[in-house]
Amino acid sequence: MHAFDVLGDPVRRRILEVIGPGEKTSGEVVAVIQQEFGITQAAVSQHLRVLRDAGFATVRPDGARRLYSLDPEPFRGVDQWLDQFRRFWSHKLESLATEVARGKRERGDAG
Repeated sequence: MHAFDVLGDPVRRRILEVIGPGEKTSGEVVAVIQQEFGITQAAVSQHLRVLRDAGFATVRPDGARRLYSLDPEPFRGVDQWLDQFRRFWSHKLESLATEVARGKRERGDAG
């Protein structure tokens, strides 16, 4: 499955956001996703499997628990692909930063 097919699903993107800051048990992931999306534990498990199979998530056993974490490697490929399009927005972001700084100076803001 292509990385963008994996990332195109809002449930899988949310799972990545949940495990991004650090390891989470499968139960913690399921609790968040069930509350936010109203899907079954089995459906969450399927999404976790897709993320594992695509390399975006890793799992390690810890006794009876399974701990999920993010694997940054597939994101490097996504970032490399996006590189060809950065020219379309990087100049605009630089311009925005300049305007924000100018507005702060005019208001006399320190930060």
